[in-house]
Amino acid sequence: MEEEVNYSTVVFKNSGSAPKEQTEDSPVYSEVKPKGPAATVTNAEAAAGHSHFHVLPVCLGILCILLVICISAIIYISVTMNKQKAELERLKTERSVFENETQELSRAMDDLNWTLEAILSFDRFPVTEFCPEKKCQPCPKGWNLFQEKCYLFFNESGPQWKTWKKSQEYCQNKASDLVVIDSFEEQEFISKHIKFYHDEFHGFWLGLYESEDKVWQWLDGRNDTLRYWMPGPLGKLGPCALIIPQRNLTANWDPAEEEFLNKFICERQTLIRTN
Repeated sequence: MEEEVNYSTVVFKNSGSAPKEQTEDSPVYSEVKPKGPAATVTNAEAAAGHSHFHVLPVCLGILCILLVICISAIIYISVTMNKQKAELERLKTERSVFENETQELSRAMDDLNWTLEAILSFDRFPVTEFCPEKKCQPCPKGWNLFQEKCYLFFNESGPQWKTWKKSQEYCQNKASDLVVIDSFEEQEFISKHIKFYHDEFHGFWLGLYESEDKVWQWLDGRNDTLRYWMPGPLGKLGPCALIIPQRNLTANWDPAEEEFLNKFICERQTLIRTN
């Protein structure tokens, strides 16, 4: 922007007399540039620049302080959250340990109740049979273990064979009953442990009999649902069930006369839980 130029008239007077020819004074023009206002603008701009120069460090300082405060707050929050997280993990671990200990204690109580029930099934508990050398076993000596049950396969010679009723009495004297088959797995286990003897008509008595209503029932009162009967009876029909060795796994039961002399299988729960 160009500066404004002001013009003024300056009249010069001579001390001597002027020539006659000149009746009027001639004006002389001179260019005058005002310096006052220009100096004022320059000083204002300088003052403004000087003021901005002082404000900038102040702002930067404030920003730095705020930044430090924010970083400190973030660090504090992070440390606090990590402590809370660690405390939460510790509480979870302690809770898990407590729950495991509670479950173990409950399991131990159940095991003790199981053993107590087994002991109370005897009028006189045979300590030497279950606990030889003071170390108790799930089953007495000579019995076979399968799924929390003990099985005695009576394999004495001919004179010791018994009727169905006498076989049940023998089992009861040992705090057990003639075997009750609950599943195919148990049927398979028993079938693998019986052996052929004497002839094809003889087998092992089961705890299965025909009720007065002509319904086949187990000694525990349940009706037979497996029905692993042979296609036809081997001998005379009767109200008591035999399992015949070396026959089809799902077709080896035979209805026989109660007075027929046979071997048999006793069953009882274990003294100690195995699962």
